[in-house]
Amino acid sequence: MTDRPTIRTRRLASELRLFRERATLNLDEVVAALHSSGGGRWSVAKLSRIERAAQRIKSQDLDQLLDLYEVPPERREGLQALARGARQRGWWDAYADTIHSDYTTYIRLEAEARSLRCFDGLVINGLLQTDEYTGEVCRVGMMQFGTQTAIERRIDVRRVRQRVLDDREPEPLRLWSILDEGTLRRQVGGPEVMRKQYEALLDVANLPNVMLQVLPFEAGAHAAVTGTFAIMDFADAHMPDVVYLDGLTSALYEENDRHVYHYSLAFNQLAMSAIGVDESREFIADLAGASSG
Repeated sequence: MTDRPTIRTRRLASELRLFRERATLNLDEVVAALHSSGGGRWSVAKLSRIERAAQRIKSQDLDQLLDLYEVPPERREGLQALARGARQRGWWDAYADTIHSDYTTYIRLEAEARSLRCFDGLVINGLLQTDEYTGEVCRVGMMQFGTQTAIERRIDVRRVRQRVLDDREPEPLRLWSILDEGTLRRQVGGPEVMRKQYEALLDVANLPNVMLQVLPFEAGAHAAVTGTFAIMDFADAHMPDVVYLDGLTSALYEENDRHVYHYSLAFNQLAMSAIGVDESREFIADLAGASSG
């Protein structure tokens, strides 16, 4: 499994490159200045890897660069926090043999996020899935490559992920999910699995930090006809909003402010096209009733 750079690592790398450019220094000049000040083992290759987020930076090395670039105290604190977050390990590392690095990156971001706005146009968001629903999604998605043990490990991961919604936590994740009607009507695992899934949605909709809306077929063409996406927002002022786009074999993270803004506009339009929260609960309850019959 490759160790891909996290959003924090890429953000820190970008900031360091900008500070070097503002100091009007090239890579060779930075390395020479660090050597002359007794700044440890530096090379152009090492600095280049740090600026490309191909290598995480040690605390001591970061301090040396910030001193050289004369970064003001208020900015130093934020950059040091980014570095600490990039090095921090989480519960998901225990599943490194099971989940892809793209998924690990997403889980790390989700665990740190303050809010998550998502349009679920294909399957129900993992934070809202029952074990049975997750198992069926994983079984089909992994095709012949997934063993029962691997599927059960995926279910465990989803179950632990869902703790971010626990309203007993000091700051639970605020989730706003817009569910396409087709997502809700798709029979994943059969009527009994779907009945339990509908009931689980109704239960979680009662949490004060969760809002569910249904986008009905009658809404017609909408702002997200290209597919599912999720927007994550963070309490840390140094962390930009991130849009997550899931693919069949890889994932894409959008951090560009203009692109994130476009997705935010699309989500707002979806929210206006979707039915209200109370009406959405009734819609899901009707589906649950139909599955029971």
